[in-house]
Amino acid sequence: MKKEPFKFFVGGFVLIAMLATSCRHAEKSANNVDALVAHIDSTVKPGDDFFLFANGGWFKQNPIPASEQSNGVFQLVQDTINDQIRRICESSASQTAPKGSNKQKIGDFFYSGMDSVALNKRGISDLKEDLAKIDNLKDLKGIIAEASYIHSVSSSPLFGFYVTQDDENSAKYQVYIIQGGLSMPDRSYYLDADKKSQEIRNKFVTYVGSTFGIMGYETAKAKQAATKLMEMETALAKASRKREDTRDPLTNYHKIPMAKLTASTPNLDWATFMKNAGLNHVDSVVVGQPEFLTALNSNLKKFTLSDWKDYLKFHLINGLSSYLDDKSYMEQFNFYSSTLRGVKEPKPRWKRVVENTDGYLGELVGQVYVKEYLPKGTKEKLTEIGNAIKSIFAERIKTLDWMSEPTKEKALKKLDAVIMKVGYPDKWKDLSSLQIDRTSYVKNVMNANKWEFNYMINKYGKPVDRTEWAMQPQTYNAYYNPSNNEIVIPGCNIIVPGYESKMADDAILYAIIGGTFGHEITHGFDDQGCKYNEIGNLSDWWTKEDKAKFNAKTKMIVKQFNDYVAVDNLHINGELTQGENIADLGGIIMAYEAFKKTKQYQNKELVAGLNPSQRFFLGYALEWMVNMRPEAMANQVKSNEHAPAKWRVLGALSNMPEFFSTFGVKQGDKMWRSEKDLVKIW
Repeated sequence: MKKEPFKFFVGGFVLIAMLATSCRHAEKSANNVDALVAHIDSTVKPGDDFFLFANGGWFKQNPIPASEQSNGVFQLVQDTINDQIRRICESSASQTAPKGSNKQKIGDFFYSGMDSVALNKRGISDLKEDLAKIDNLKDLKGIIAEASYIHSVSSSPLFGFYVTQDDENSAKYQVYIIQGGLSMPDRSYYLDADKKSQEIRNKFVTYVGSTFGIMGYETAKAKQAATKLMEMETALAKASRKREDTRDPLTNYHKIPMAKLTASTPNLDWATFMKNAGLNHVDSVVVGQPEFLTALNSNLKKFTLSDWKDYLKFHLINGLSSYLDDKSYMEQFNFYSSTLRGVKEPKPRWKRVVENTDGYLGELVGQVYVKEYLPKGTKEKLTEIGNAIKSIFAERIKTLDWMSEPTKEKALKKLDAVIMKVGYPDKWKDLSSLQIDRTSYVKNVMNANKWEFNYMINKYGKPVDRTEWAMQPQTYNAYYNPSNNEIVIPGCNIIVPGYESKMADDAILYAIIGGTFGHEITHGFDDQGCKYNEIGNLSDWWTKEDKAKFNAKTKMIVKQFNDYVAVDNLHINGELTQGENIADLGGIIMAYEAFKKTKQYQNKELVAGLNPSQRFFLGYALEWMVNMRPEAMANQVKSNEHAPAKWRVLGALSNMPEFFSTFGVKQGDKMWRSEKDLVKIW
């Protein structure tokens, strides 16, 4: 994906990718200055920092709100979407809709979240029964059974677990088990020795202790339980692979017969876990990191039954604190938002509840959104630009100097098979069995989680549905799914801040939307995508010589990003981010080549005093106009496969001679790269 943090090129070899904004209507600001021009900070030299040159003017006038970890294009678009969804929610909540209807569920979910008086009165009482159940567990079998339940309603204790398409056989659904069970974003938070990481660990233990206090633990016992939980999760972190080492789908694919898995990890009662999850007759599973399960098997005996009960109770509450009383919410906010991301204060309740309603009932909200808010012609415009980029990609493949003819033939076959899903799905998921009412916000969330979990589980043993979408039309993001060899771009990506009153020019559309399509297509041929064939199966279809030449080029982009310092002395992880960086570079190159075929480029049309190429590259910078708090940036660098927005602009454009010539970038400028240092992949 192009935007941010399941098995799509959206994390691990599950990658959900940050997408570009997109579209088409151009608003002039109050003083009639074109948005691209208005955003420029002329005190910055474009060849030194094009990101700040293009966006610095906007940043100076729009500081990060206290309730946000960043400000910029994503926030602007999300605010527009939130406002539209808020209207849907408030309208649904204000009327008496038939029970079981979409509007009844949307309205009641929203109402239950907005009723702060009832929420604070209830406290954590809605979870008392679940907590008592954990207290009454008698053995490890009970721990495993309860872990299965928590997976279905709250968070993911012990390990990651899901059902998805088999990497080796995309026509079949398979059970996957991967490393997990941590409460902080990445293993590095438990293991790094720097002062900042140590401070975060101390604050985490304090947060865990406060959570146990909310459950009724006395102060000394709460502190003891928190310290022990930190010890347990540190043991899991030590057994976990580095995030960059989980990216390769080949080295993280181990299909194991169920009987062998059971024999090798006897303390993990897989029969109980699967039965409680609703799975029967599982013959094999794909294990991502076998050594993690080996360590977990030992740790189940190393720590006491009482320790594991506390661990499960914390994971249950931690996954649901956002939907409880204000005290529970604020304890979680203070650690995950303030400590980890530098956010100063919570978002207004309405915004939080709107985003949660959309997050849990997105399929229902989406149906109303498409009908009432999505501009007519969205699918057609997205398809038009997507086809243009796909055509350019084919041209580029044919002329590559590092790819042999046999591999080119297979690459073109894969490209031709790429499916583009744009706008919104042709059919919606059936949520008629989901029960929502106004009684309890957290119970509504648990019911929605359970529905989603069961929906996933029920896929097992059935034919793969390749028409399914993993995002809603109002989700400002996009992804490439290697198992389906498909690109999915929701309709709301048609929004481009600053261009609302009329259609934006092609320079902006091709930079943003074209770059999005190019990025997602390139994912099918990056360091991971190249390992899947045209029907989505793991397959080594490149020659050894081609792979060696490709790897030599990717080492260059890894080094380039390793050299970037994001915040303080924290360098970007070039190995972790290489797939997204390859896709960014491929995407902007394809988009520029496609733009060169438009009338605007060929007629050298000036808009607001800018020539076509200037507008194109400024449009690309607009796509990533995001100003982040230092804490949020550090968190992203340590736990996300996407480089921060600034370096997605600087990194890609530093490899484009066309950018150099457009803005007069020359030797001595910070973004300048010599011919021998340019990364040339696509």
